[in-house]
Amino acid sequence: MKAEEFAGRREQLMRMVGADGIAILPSAPVRTRSRDVEYRYRQDSDFFYLTGFAEPESVAVLVPGRPGGEFVLFCRERDQEKELWDGGRAGPAGAVSTFGADDAFPIDDIDDILPGLIESCTRVYYTMGMYSDFDSRIAEWINALRASASRSAHTPHEFVALDHLLHDMRLYKSRAEISAMRRAAKIAGKAHERAMGVIRPGLFEYEVEAEFRHEFRRNNAWVSYSPIVGAGRNSCTLHYVENNCQMQDGDLLLIDAGCELDYYASDITRTLPVSGRFSPEQKAVYEIVLDAQLAAIELTRAGRHWNEPHDAAVQVITKGLKKLGLLEGSVERLISDGAYQRFFMHRTGHWLGMDVHDVGDYKVADQWRLLEPGMVTTVEPGIYIAASSDVPSRFHNIGVRIEDDVLVTSNGADVLSKGLAKAPEDIEALMSS
Repeated sequence: MKAEEFAGRREQLMRMVGADGIAILPSAPVRTRSRDVEYRYRQDSDFFYLTGFAEPESVAVLVPGRPGGEFVLFCRERDQEKELWDGGRAGPAGAVSTFGADDAFPIDDIDDILPGLIESCTRVYYTMGMYSDFDSRIAEWINALRASASRSAHTPHEFVALDHLLHDMRLYKSRAEISAMRRAAKIAGKAHERAMGVIRPGLFEYEVEAEFRHEFRRNNAWVSYSPIVGAGRNSCTLHYVENNCQMQDGDLLLIDAGCELDYYASDITRTLPVSGRFSPEQKAVYEIVLDAQLAAIELTRAGRHWNEPHDAAVQVITKGLKKLGLLEGSVERLISDGAYQRFFMHRTGHWLGMDVHDVGDYKVADQWRLLEPGMVTTVEPGIYIAASSDVPSRFHNIGVRIEDDVLVTSNGADVLSKGLAKAPEDIEALMSS
């Protein structure tokens, strides 16, 4: 992502903040995995969206109209000994020269400098509740300013939720963002194809997961969430992540796996026959889900509201379940009563972007949001038939989900993950090759 992209975002946000406001964003903290071992650091999405700065212990401040520079960054100082252990740091000088800060200071000086930036503003834009330790520091600075008898200017009297503005911005993807997401989807698609080439009875789920992790890392990407690799009855567990069972002949294998590249995520699901061919019952269920997905994608277009693709998927799935004899009654009644939810219990999609379940409201003024160009969503209907005494045994443990990443454009849906096989005959051909 070029520096101009981040600068443009800051300018857009500052226009909304206004000359009397200040926006403050802390970086994500370092997280401990166990004892003295830390998780791989991943910057806060909002912070990175505005700065492109990936270091911890930093704070970004936007002060529209500030004579000394509107973008101020607090960060760690250069330290030769610490950098020997943990890697390089930009330092305040690098924050200016490389990351476009107008002014930069050591993070240890924030208590001396930031309250002075705050005191001339009437509104503080900040996201409360994300990082409790920093929430407390913000409160301390504000309370100290209000208690000061020597202040020369008015102090803030209004807190505004920064995430309300910022998350609406993030909902609309730029060309650069769409390009990054398209690349992430392509890598994930290649990983799914790689998995299709190795799946066979007797393999363990974690061996399939390893194929994904290998393909992601060889392309400088990381998993964007814990991969779901569930065979047989595990395919009916929505968030199954143990991935430790052995696959059996006749199982379906549901794989929900995506990657993150340059802070942008992909999220793709395919359901595959472990033996290489679908049974008649598996294929019947699979084709219902595929038809539901295609119907939902058709309605993922500008001017439609958020829930219309889900409604279309529900309609197709309910009709299909009735045709299979798994539901009885009129389709309208089965939908109104929610009877289909026994087998299709989740939504058909979610926003996608820097986060897998990306930010953005689904409703505006209590009405479903209209889809607009630049929005990206997943489309992922499913049917999950766990073993049960009131379900014919031939349908037991058939879990099917098909998921693609879809960009809303002025000309309809653009499937970012297109090219990855999902028609049953294409899957069978690919797995037998």
